[in-house]
Amino acid sequence: MQLSTKKVTHETYMQRCLELAQNGLRAAMPNPSVGAVLVHNGRIIGEGHTSPYGGPHGEVNCINSVTEADRHLIPEAILYVSLEPCSHYGKTPPCCDLIIHNHIKNIVVGTIDPNEKVAGNGIRKLREAGKNVVVGVLEKECREFNRRFFTFHEKQRPYIILKWAESADGYLSPLNRTLDSSTVGSLGDKKPVWITNTNSRQLVHKWRSEETAILVGTQTVLDDNPQLDVRDWNGPNPVRIVLDRTGKISDHYFVKNQKIKTIVLTEQADLPNLENLLYEQVSFDDNLPHAIATVLHRYNLLSVIVEGGRQTLQTFIDSGLWDEARVFKGTTVLHGGTKAPDFEWKPVTRQELLNDELLIFRNYG
Repeated sequence: MQLSTKKVTHETYMQRCLELAQNGLRAAMPNPSVGAVLVHNGRIIGEGHTSPYGGPHGEVNCINSVTEADRHLIPEAILYVSLEPCSHYGKTPPCCDLIIHNHIKNIVVGTIDPNEKVAGNGIRKLREAGKNVVVGVLEKECREFNRRFFTFHEKQRPYIILKWAESADGYLSPLNRTLDSSTVGSLGDKKPVWITNTNSRQLVHKWRSEETAILVGTQTVLDDNPQLDVRDWNGPNPVRIVLDRTGKISDHYFVKNQKIKTIVLTEQADLPNLENLLYEQVSFDDNLPHAIATVLHRYNLLSVIVEGGRQTLQTFIDSGLWDEARVFKGTTVLHGGTKAPDFEWKPVTRQELLNDELLIFRNYG
């Protein structure tokens, strides 16, 4: 069978690969989520996406999905895959070997894998086996889809998302915070002052479920006693990253309850690690954002949401070490308090969420 050269045909099936990959994006981390489609004479005979981490890759699930009645068509089908098939042994055998074993002659690849263990070796292996391999179909879209994975391997750091909510007059929080007078005295009763509506807050919990880590500074913990979980959404909790330079955060705060894996970054030395509460010593100097990124990379965390407070956010902004910023603008007027970060970028998108406005910024540098 001759491999079609019609770009629109390739793009149609590659787009389907990306749709499939969406179903496995978070669960596959720290692996990329890859979609794969087998097409015979314009008919899809198999589909698949990457299983949760440690499980089969998209190509494996795609080939295994082909019915017994269609299995004889596999060698003459075109395999579309959004990322270069792996060529090395990891948690699973190489996908290239499976493709070769099934005598698939034609493969269309979205983009090359940036992982140094693959990085073109998969494509080379397939071509050396006599396969016809087309590379670069919807390449920009395929890279964008797995941008966390690409950032992690190309820049040796996690994909960094800044997030905050500011009032209509540009404040993160008011000057004075009041607690419920009937329950004052309990750390558990410390709560943030909400600037956004419940829809926006639920969206934030969805975002948390999509990333591998979430980071806050000391003052945010002391002021708000946040849980940093996904209680308003169904999904995995991110690893909590907490800045605590001098040990101000006691064991009574939620971030130290050991219910979620938590890494505390501090200047204190030789603090004892527990199963779900780990300490990493870093210097709180001008290089702090890069030090944080290095620690997270070592823990194999592909992405992090930086939720505050102002000083922490501003440190990342000033260093230029961020990839995306998600900023809510509420209608609340605070007339003073903690100012929102100084941020002069122009948004790439704006979205209305009831009476809130969500601005998305991207740093392509």
